[in-house]
Amino acid sequence: MYKIFKTVLAIPFIIACSSQSNKFNEEDGLSVFNVDSLKKHISVLASDDFMGRKPFTEGETKTVAYLQEQFKQMGLEPGNGDSYIQEVPMANILATAAPNMQVKSAKGNFNLKAFDDYIIWTDKTDSSISLDNAELVFAGYGVVAPEYNWNDYAGLDVKGKVVMVMVNDPGFWVGDTTLFKGKAMTYYGRWTYKFEEAARQGAKGCLIIHNTAAASYPFSVQQNSFNTTRLKLDNRGKNIPNCDVIGWVPEKISHQLFAAAGFDSSLLVKANQPGFKAVPLGLQLSTTMNVKASFNKSSNVVAKITGTKRPDEVIIYTAHWDHLGIGRPDKSGDSIYNGALDNASGTAGLLEMARVFKNMKVKPERTIVFLAVTAEEQGLLGSAYYAENPIYSVKKTVANINMDGLNRFGKTKDMVVVGQGQSELEDYLKEAIEKTGGYLSFDTHTEAGYYYRSDHFNFAKVGIPALFANNGVDVVGKGKEYGETLENEYTSKNYHQASDNYDAATWTGDGAINDLKLLFTIGRRMGFETSFPKWKEGSEFKLIREKSNK
Repeated sequence: MYKIFKTVLAIPFIIACSSQSNKFNEEDGLSVFNVDSLKKHISVLASDDFMGRKPFTEGETKTVAYLQEQFKQMGLEPGNGDSYIQEVPMANILATAAPNMQVKSAKGNFNLKAFDDYIIWTDKTDSSISLDNAELVFAGYGVVAPEYNWNDYAGLDVKGKVVMVMVNDPGFWVGDTTLFKGKAMTYYGRWTYKFEEAARQGAKGCLIIHNTAAASYPFSVQQNSFNTTRLKLDNRGKNIPNCDVIGWVPEKISHQLFAAAGFDSSLLVKANQPGFKAVPLGLQLSTTMNVKASFNKSSNVVAKITGTKRPDEVIIYTAHWDHLGIGRPDKSGDSIYNGALDNASGTAGLLEMARVFKNMKVKPERTIVFLAVTAEEQGLLGSAYYAENPIYSVKKTVANINMDGLNRFGKTKDMVVVGQGQSELEDYLKEAIEKTGGYLSFDTHTEAGYYYRSDHFNFAKVGIPALFANNGVDVVGKGKEYGETLENEYTSKNYHQASDNYDAATWTGDGAINDLKLLFTIGRRMGFETSFPKWKEGSEFKLIREKSNK
């Protein structure tokens, strides 16, 4: 999931063109929201009994059963024909790395220690994976971006080799905002892209150099998943390239490797210069991984309320139900990664949203869909599968509203849109929040690329306008500094840690309910409109939508 820090930006409000029916009361549904109902769902989903909700575990079985039962009790219809389930075929891969990686250099040989000095895994399902004196090449940011006139692989043959690349976009590590989108990360900066591009180039391996600011989280986040099972979509029979070995090295280890090759860390600076050429390091890497793979099907859970007049036009609310399961114990001995905020809270919000829509006095004219997706933490897999295999026409899907982490503290004056300037949905939200006396703000850590880091991204990739909005930091009665402190504390101490637990004493719920009401308001509005919200000029997704509508 995301984790962001926020600030306020004033923007002119552009009224989205619409032809809204006036058949519903502005207050319809708002009084139905209930803090106790929301908190009950969070407490259940984030309990130890659900074992961290990792797909392919008993935690998934319990979670999926709970979600189906709740939708049934509310009286919602199955969202996939006569079923509440969309099966998601996936591979479950356990790659156990050898304890060391051998490095050969002209200056002498040495070992790197797994977990401390590097983290590796594989997306391949072979029984064993090995690097045997594979040549290491430093390929800058590992980016091929014609629209930015940037190609780190220009003239480079990396077949059978390991590329070492930097996370984030060119320019970020040196603060050069003239490159790419400046401070704001593009998809080229995401670690997922780095692995994808290295595989397309034919590399045998790809190691990303970790930097806390550039990645937006500490190296410990990667260490938590070391030698644990990972999931990917089951792509057997499809011609999708993968590197044999993928992973991360801390920045200090990249310095050690540069030194062994006769260079220094200035390469990390030079890589930010247009025209930078990749550097073969003259180092050879050797290590192994034992791989156990199994194939199974996880579940997206989907329910709907059929529209009264235009049932083929749909608005989709999403939240990912999964988290990290049981993993490495923390200092207190806790090994269950309950994921209370991430994302038991959003999943609970999805259930509460469904209950409120079901209890509206005047039913929406468009169909409202509630989609709880699997395996977000494994790479947005459930939403990716849905986008590739949509239950509802992409062309007739009006919008996606995604919930990934709700406000666990008090009400805030603001609400944050991630991905400023992407679609008219932010204008809908701006109008809704200003009617309540609040204001819209935007994430300030655009370098972290949060718009590409939760499930709405897969809807955007196929052209569906997608809104990702989170709680603000301007806490009523306590101010922005207080809210920012809480956000920083969560990111540094609880994000993807076993300590992300539900605390009934401090999770007030009123802030979450306030935000849910806003997301409900804009979904309700679209439910009675005949127009479709649009992508804004400058959005990379605008052309995709226009092509799909032809």
